[in-house]
Amino acid sequence: MRLQLALNVKNLSEAIEFYGKLFDAEPHKQRPGYANFTIENPPLKLVLFENPAADERLNHLGVEVHEQNELDSAAERLRRSGILSSEQTETHCCHATQNKAWSQEPQGLSWEWYRITDDGPIDADAPLASASFGKVQEATDVCCA
Repeated sequence: MRLQLALNVKNLSEAIEFYGKLFDAEPHKQRPGYANFTIENPPLKLVLFENPAADERLNHLGVEVHEQNELDSAAERLRRSGILSSEQTETHCCHATQNKAWSQEPQGLSWEWYRITDDGPIDADAPLASASFGKVQEATDVCCA
């Protein structure tokens, strides 16, 4: 399990250079307008979206799990607590296939619990699921991690 921090950045190349130095790491995946770092120490999935017009730097937060039972347990706990916003299965987002459980905190910040089922890239022309709970967007729009 690792925490995910998804940021909107004005200049992706600049951000990749900075965060690469900050965490002494290379991007795990890089596509036009998108990059992610899988950092072992501290355990962090850092996701960068090139989104110069974004009002907020923070895109969303998440928890990446490695086993489906961990995601199922988290979704059930959120459901019992009354804070599960939505669930997605086999959704294509951020150049991967994922299962997700979403929650939104009282001030509107989105949290996702997710498990990557296929980390291979998807067709750059295919629509991507967005951070707004499964809405389909154009591939050039920002989605979640």
